[in-house]
Amino acid sequence: MQIFICPGIHSPTLTTQFVTALGLLQQEVLIFPADQPVYSPQHVLDFFEPQAPVVMIAFSAGVVGAIAATRTWYDRNIPISALIAIDGWGVPLFGDFPIYRVSHDQFTHWSSKLLGGGESFYADPAVDHLTMWHSPHLVRGYVDFSNRTPNRVTTAATFILEKAGITQFQS
Repeated sequence: MQIFICPGIHSPTLTTQFVTALGLLQQEVLIFPADQPVYSPQHVLDFFEPQAPVVMIAFSAGVVGAIAATRTWYDRNIPISALIAIDGWGVPLFGDFPIYRVSHDQFTHWSSKLLGGGESFYADPAVDHLTMWHSPHLVRGYVDFSNRTPNRVTTAATFILEKAGITQFQS
């Protein structure tokens, strides 16, 4: 499995904090460079060259490039284990592979459900957009199973790790 990260448009330090908060090692992930347009599918495709099943974790503007790239890889018969879209508000998320949404508040969650994605997580209480990225281990909220109730309480980090299929924590 290869873990690719498409961050948003922000300081690379926040992405480093995200990787650390998930308990991942820097060498376990490939991070799209901050000086490139992460919202450009072609730039994402040019940077990442999957050799194994892909887990794509994307944030904010990075969700735009990530969904298009993962759909392209899928069409090229590259296995997609999961796309985890964090605060990709307004981005349609449809594909023939597992897609999960993570939202910093209930409004973003509710208004994005109409645009696709499967099982999802939303912060409650709501947090700042960037807090969701740099400190997912501190963000509590609910897993929305869509058709199943009740919703489960957890942290954003736990939800992301579960959906990515990452079971071992580094510390």
